[in-house]
Amino acid sequence: MKKTAKDQLTPKEEELMQLLWAHGPISISKLVEFYPDPKPHVNTVSTVVRRLEAKGFVDHEEAGSSFRYFASVEKEYFRSRSLGNFIKNYFGGSYYGAVSALVEEEKISADELKELLRIVERKGK
Repeated sequence: MKKTAKDQLTPKEEELMQLLWAHGPISISKLVEFYPDPKPHVNTVSTVVRRLEAKGFVDHEEAGSSFRYFASVEKEYFRSRSLGNFIKNYFGGSYYGAVSALVEEEKISADELKELLRIVERKGK
């Protein structure tokens, strides 16, 4: 899928996509049940689903007299894109800078860094 401005997800759209990846295909009313309290109104969820459908990220199938909705793109697509955007926006595109910040803030251990180095070395072979 080619990246465009339509790829940008609002926080509400991202939350809904997470639910669809975890629970879809699913009806709107059942989808609402998976939201944390306070739960959004069914019309609100329906509006977000329609926006995502217009962007091409959600599709539906008929289920009797209603519809069941599901994500039409893989979660990995958004994970990769989101990480890339985060690194670009907060670390000037430097993955090294991001890892350095994790080390500086003690969010990653020496053992975890050694394991990452082993993974990088294996990929290089």
